[in-house]
Amino acid sequence: LLQFLYFIGTTKMLKSCFLALLLSTCAYGRRHTPFKGLSMPKKVFTPSSEYFLVTDYGAQGACNGTGVFDNTAAFQNCINDAKAHGAAKVYVPPGCYQFKGEFVLLPGVELAGSYGYAPSHDMRQASPDQQPTDGTVLLPLANRGNDSATPFITMQLDSTLRGLVIYYPEQEKVNTPVPYPYSIYMMEANTMVQDVEILNPWNGIQAVQAHRHMISRVQGAPINIGVLIDSTYDIGRIEDVHFNPWFSNAHPFIEYQLTYGRAFVMGRSDWEYVFNTFAFGYAVGYHFVETPTGTMNGNFLGIGADLAINASVLVDASQAPGLLITNGEFTAFHSSQWINTTQESTQVVVSSTNTGPVKFVDSSFWGPSSQNALLYGKGTTSFSSCQFVEWDEQKGDGRAAIQAREGALIVDSSVFVQNKTQVNVSASVKAVISSNVVTGRLRIVQDPSANVAQGLNVGDEY
Repeated sequence: LLQFLYFIGTTKMLKSCFLALLLSTCAYGRRHTPFKGLSMPKKVFTPSSEYFLVTDYGAQGACNGTGVFDNTAAFQNCINDAKAHGAAKVYVPPGCYQFKGEFVLLPGVELAGSYGYAPSHDMRQASPDQQPTDGTVLLPLANRGNDSATPFITMQLDSTLRGLVIYYPEQEKVNTPVPYPYSIYMMEANTMVQDVEILNPWNGIQAVQAHRHMISRVQGAPINIGVLIDSTYDIGRIEDVHFNPWFSNAHPFIEYQLTYGRAFVMGRSDWEYVFNTFAFGYAVGYHFVETPTGTMNGNFLGIGADLAINASVLVDASQAPGLLITNGEFTAFHSSQWINTTQESTQVVVSSTNTGPVKFVDSSFWGPSSQNALLYGKGTTSFSSCQFVEWDEQKGDGRAAIQAREGALIVDSSVFVQNKTQVNVSASVKAVISSNVVTGRLRIVQDPSANVAQGLNVGDEY
């Protein structure tokens, strides 16, 4: 009996599945072309009744109003009350909210705007007095010209910020940009910034002593520093961050960013995990530095930098466990369209102060740069299964793709696309160069006192 019932149930299930498949196939057959003008709805976050509303505390978000209404007190009062009542959730409805001061996200509080995913606004063709008006937009006005002042939003333990835009309406758009303090300061552990657009901040996000921080799905056009990490003693995470000059590429505004701007500044962090990040149009894409609390080690997967004027990756310091960079894409160059400069553009620069290892795997280097790698310091830099596409394009003086001046170098299983000198090894450098494929003939220039082992490299000429 049980077997018979099982057979009947299975048969009905199969019939239902077959019928559903048949109906879907017929429906597809009736419509061979998609509906014209069909667009996906914008993903919008919808709060539940457990959220406290800033508008209940007097916040005003008119996007077409005149004058300035300061929302600082309304936001802080709502946050304080939510925390006191154990709700710990604050919702900011769509609107344009001005601030003459700063506010603090208390421990465990979540501040959420209307966006369900990281928003993005291209303001390059907009007039200087235009601003984003869709969704939740926060407009800081305080501390213009003072980048050492209190950050706009300070995040305490276990707090979350998500679903909104931060836009500085009084920032220059054509002239040289003006300093402001950091937009977001993650000052304690387990803080999270998600689905946020920092559209035109001087300095974007600062995570200091923010152990186990999460910076996820963030877009924008930070001018001076995008993300700064320091004093992190337990694993921090940065994922899906995209910086591009959507706010302004006017001159001389953009020239500051291309001369001094750094997208990611990495100080002390023990085990930083960075995944799918990108920066376009900075002096330096990823800058690894030593701070009073130390240096960084970390895992960097799928990171990229385009139009890096000085360096895509600049390593001044790293810990002994090293910087592990996989699936990276790096271009370094400059052109008159962006900036007139004599700066030599290089994808990877390792400074004389570095002592830790820097490892690139399955990464590609292109763009009309001076060289792909300029290596100093006492550490070991390695390139495995990498693609070197262009180099010696700026001065054409015969320099190699990789110039090893100090330390140790390992290059294996990589491809050198151009028929030019591949590696130049200076005195006192230890190097292993093996199993690479080159165009033309193998060109490895080495000082007689350099300790170089090479073999199994192949090219078109012998």
